[in-house]
Amino acid sequence: MATKSTIFKASVQIADIDHAYYADHALTLARHPSETDERMMMRLCALALQAHKLQSVCGGDGVLSFGAGLSDPDEPDVCLRDFTGLTRLWIEVGQPEDKPLLKACGRADEVVLYCFSQAAEIWWRGMEAKLARAQNLSVFRVPTIASQALIPMAQRSMQLQATIQEGVLMLGDGSHTVDLEPARWK
Repeated sequence: MATKSTIFKASVQIADIDHAYYADHALTLARHPSETDERMMMRLCALALQAHKLQSVCGGDGVLSFGAGLSDPDEPDVCLRDFTGLTRLWIEVGQPEDKPLLKACGRADEVVLYCFSQAAEIWWRGMEAKLARAQNLSVFRVPTIASQALIPMAQRSMQLQATIQEGVLMLGDGSHTVDLEPARWK
């Protein structure tokens, strides 16, 4: 019998000072049995870091949601779709292959990737040239120490505060606080 996804609920208060975006988001995350808490929390952080585009790109008239993730490799980890159904923002986390990323660049206005594992530098050396031609792709590196510090926050029910200032995401749950500063690679 196949193991089912585990459902997590998160209430996230986002205060993005850099982009003057302030909103509360009630989120449901389905964690695939093979997904780690670290990767799931990185998906949540990626959403928080890009949530301002709900207002700046779609004028508040869109849907920012989690995709099928590991259950469907042809779907984004997080996406922003406008009211017409167009994918305005496609967000991935991890170290995906080049072909699915380039395919995503053709399906969305903008693609953002957040790399976070210890092997990210090795992955990037092999991918940088392959991804150079993708004009609408941005690649960020999240320090492994920061991504691993998110693990204790992964609870079935989460109350989180996300503050973004000067490019740094400060994520807290009342007991833990993690400062996450993505470095731009592309």
